[in-house]
Amino acid sequence: MRIVIVDDHPLVRQGLISVLEMEDDMKVISESDNALEALSIISDKKPDIALIDLMLGKESGLEIVKKAKELKISSKFIILTSSAYYEDFLMAEACGVEGYILKEALPEELLYAIRLVNGGRRYYDPQLLEYKLRQGTDGFYEQLTAREQEVLRELGKGLNNRQIAKRLFITEHTVKKHVSQILAKLGLEDRTQAALYINNMNLRYTS
Repeated sequence: MRIVIVDDHPLVRQGLISVLEMEDDMKVISESDNALEALSIISDKKPDIALIDLMLGKESGLEIVKKAKELKISSKFIILTSSAYYEDFLMAEACGVEGYILKEALPEELLYAIRLVNGGRRYYDPQLLEYKLRQGTDGFYEQLTAREQEVLRELGKGLNNRQIAKRLFITEHTVKKHVSQILAKLGLEDRTQAALYINNMNLRYTS
């Protein structure tokens, strides 16, 4: 996959290039330290992934994302930042970024996130995702039907569709349908987030 790196710190850019260029399926095709140049590069080269720092000096990396989305650029955007402020994460999420990773992440976490996003999924740093899920109100859970709540509880145990079907005496197709409804109603991306959601709810009730 073709990657563009946008960060105003030369050492950070060089470090990222060193990590990414070791991977056979990744190639850094360009880099930039400011929003204007970065948008021009992304618009011209249309990389698969744009890895962007949240703060570029006095500029915001989110402005690049916003303008790129307005231009219908098909690249996927991952924010890489040292900011663990939940408000920054919410702003990035609102801009439609496909990934949000803290700079304290391990190299293998970054590589995993890039591959996941390139495959069409979203990746949020676990630290921020856990906080996001804890903000969910019980009202969202109450929107689920009794059967959907049962399926969600089984998801929290790490069971796959076949195991859930066997435990609840329903078909795998029905389980799959329930899982889709659960994700839609709770505003979650995948079954992993659903498992985190129900387990965090259980922690609140038992703590």
